[in-house]
Amino acid sequence: MESMRVLIAGGGTGGHVIPALAIARELKTRYDAEVLFMGTARGLENRLVPQAGFGLMRVKVGALKNVSLVTRMRTLFDLPRAVVDARKIIKVFDPDVVVGVGGYASGPAMAAAIMMHIPTLAFEPNYVPGFANKIVGHRVSAAAVHFEQTQKFFRNAQVVGVPVRAEFFKVPATGGTRPPTLLVFGGSQGAQAINQAMVAAAPEVLRQIPALHIIHQTGERDYNDVQAAYERAGVRAEVSAFIDDMPAAFARADLLLCRSGASTVAEITAAGKPAIFVPFPRAADDHQRRNAEAIVQSGAAVLAPQAELTPERLARVVTELFADPKRLKKMAEQARALSHHDAAGRVARMVAELAKRKTV
Repeated sequence: MESMRVLIAGGGTGGHVIPALAIARELKTRYDAEVLFMGTARGLENRLVPQAGFGLMRVKVGALKNVSLVTRMRTLFDLPRAVVDARKIIKVFDPDVVVGVGGYASGPAMAAAIMMHIPTLAFEPNYVPGFANKIVGHRVSAAAVHFEQTQKFFRNAQVVGVPVRAEFFKVPATGGTRPPTLLVFGGSQGAQAINQAMVAAAPEVLRQIPALHIIHQTGERDYNDVQAAYERAGVRAEVSAFIDDMPAAFARADLLLCRSGASTVAEITAAGKPAIFVPFPRAADDHQRRNAEAIVQSGAAVLAPQAELTPERLARVVTELFADPKRLKKMAEQARALSHHDAAGRVARMVAELAKRKTV
């Protein structure tokens, strides 16, 4: 039997591309599948997909959400052509299944596949589906989602979680003799609002918890400012523009202060870490807030909306949590209870099931 062929469409940000690559690797390892990616010219897929050794085809399509009217008009004008281009790629590659991971290229590819009667699988890591997945949700063959409440947007949805690196599951429960540690990060680009609030709150936090150790990933842009501000305030913190080994940083931390993108949420639950979530307020459909709320409702995290993130409020939340080790331990246990092992493997199995259905 010839090997299964899978087209994975979408991308843009790391939140779309990184899980997509985990799924692609799983398909290749388990089923010797031939995987091709479809993206746009400006997404992160252009760097990460070839680096991972997979082929990438591009279609031209832009954003529809949170953009100017001119951009929206241009995108709407580009969409029919993007669907036609996607059809051409599908015709040549002849996939057994098309997987949409969200992001700009996902919509046209899924629309084309549905019209061509090729099995489709939507992967949705967020609590509220993105624009592309909302449009095709009830017409896809099946869907793999992160949250139970997201199932209603799709046909044949299964809760599988979000693929994260195995190292996050191996992070040990905190404890021992080292000083209490707070890990601050805002995604690979950093988060200015979190950076500024943390630097301003740090002197008060350390006045109340003198032994506290701060590990802070700032992103490239804010690195010098944050480093200098800590020094001016006389705060000793471990500041990096980018942390290469995030699982190791998680292992040292008792509490995390961060955004609530789907991948971050999945990594935190895999590692079983308590968190203070500051959702990115301009995320499409406010999905970061909805992701955070799902974890907060389970008692595994605290929500601190960016609009209310004053240095005083942040200092209060951090000190209250560190003053209550029992609560931190309970939050950690709740977080780990929400994790999903083998998400990439489960998505790969769903794809393999759909491949059997392809009509010849």
